[in-house]
Amino acid sequence: MAAMAQLAGAAVRVALAALLALLLPAYRVYRLTASFLGVLLAAAADDDVAGKVVLITGASSGIGEHLAYEYARRGAYLALVARREESLREVGDAALAAGSPGVLVVAGDVSSPDDCRKFVDDAIRYFGRLDHLVNNASIWQVGKFEELTDVNHFRKLMDINFWGHVYPTRHAIPHLKKTRGRIASKAAAANLYETLRMELAGDGIAITEVIPGVVESEITKGKMLTKEGDMRVDQDERDAILGAAPVERAGEFARSAVRGVCGGERYVFEPRWYRAAYTLRVCFPEALEWCARLLTVWRLGPATTDTVGRWLLLGVPGQRWLSQPASLRSPEIKAR
Repeated sequence: MAAMAQLAGAAVRVALAALLALLLPAYRVYRLTASFLGVLLAAAADDDVAGKVVLITGASSGIGEHLAYEYARRGAYLALVARREESLREVGDAALAAGSPGVLVVAGDVSSPDDCRKFVDDAIRYFGRLDHLVNNASIWQVGKFEELTDVNHFRKLMDINFWGHVYPTRHAIPHLKKTRGRIASKAAAANLYETLRMELAGDGIAITEVIPGVVESEITKGKMLTKEGDMRVDQDERDAILGAAPVERAGEFARSAVRGVCGGERYVFEPRWYRAAYTLRVCFPEALEWCARLLTVWRLGPATTDTVGRWLLLGVPGQRWLSQPASLRSPEIKAR
């Protein structure tokens, strides 16, 4: 029985290699042609969001804040959601000044199913429709798994980074079907949205997965969920993890992300070079793991933050100025 299984496995590998050798060249020609035509037809395919309603979670700062401004410049109505109402209202006022014809501010927690139902319903009552759902809210966990004082701290991470995408999507789908709208989400819930893309294709709902590199935000300022389960700002830990990695400005990221969503792209990699990391992950995973270990795990001294990446950031003259926006050097985080 074992011999048969091994023989079948070998046959499958040979067949797969032959199939790839046959189809890969044709697929690459197709992708290059589609990419070229996509550039030519981008203007025609672009979803004009002027007068449409866009709901953005995690909109009080960072990426979500700049997504709001980018949609506002395109003339969209905005429903902005975050826990910090005062900061959210400041973003709402700035979005109105940037060109949005109307803004609804809703204080809410994406990890709460009831809050998610409420802010979707509030947007429908206020605007009468929903065209784009942008699931942006997320937090960041630091520390080795074995150093966690309680693995239940992962619940907070999953409640926001995964369920905080599931709940709004579940409540928004019936309304997006009516407008043949769009969903934009970060890659944390990739498998969910790959499935939904197939399920909802017949209803005209397009899904764009946004795969961000390192982007200017409160997270890259050092706001993180610690191994003790508390939220705090720790820029030494931030430097140890990010090292000399170039950090994309939030405004540039927002322009690219909104352009990709409105253009109906299935995936948006921003910055563009970040696509290479995904190629390495698929084709050469060992190389990607080695680079990550070199920059964030290998230690140069007794402190847990003495990583090679941090040494490159602080030890190479001008490196921080070249690779990071000035805002990252400020420890100030918006009030709760």
